[in-house]
Amino acid sequence: MLFALYYISVVLLTMTSVDSQGIRRVMTRTIGTKYGTIRGLSVKLPNRNVGAVEVFLGIPYAAPPIGHLRFMPPVNPGQWRGVRIADRYGPVCPQRYPDIKNETESLRHMPMGRLEYLKKLIPFLRNESEDCLYLNVYVPG
Repeated sequence: MLFALYYISVVLLTMTSVDSQGIRRVMTRTIGTKYGTIRGLSVKLPNRNVGAVEVFLGIPYAAPPIGHLRFMPPVNPGQWRGVRIADRYGPVCPQRYPDIKNETESLRHMPMGRLEYLKKLIPFLRNESEDCLYLNVYVPG
């Protein structure tokens, strides 16, 4: 009996976490797609007006556009076995970002609001790859 309680508590701890912004994350149900099964997260945001949201991150919707598929129309992704844990963003497609290191020069080309937005956004766009055809799906809980 004691072992069963210990096992259940370990499973619950591995399925629940709280990130640095106080957002509670719990593993959610599995969803079957024609390419395989995915499992996302149920995220409880700190905002009282927003309920839990199911989040499925980094779901492939096409094969990586590399090699002979480069500059071609997208083709279906390959199927996968087992459950794909959809808890991380996929890579961002390569792109050129404005140089925002020199704030004075940047403000000649964009308003302050856009510059401030880019400062917050660019750290999330560092993971670039040509293999970037992924979906992030958010579902009301």
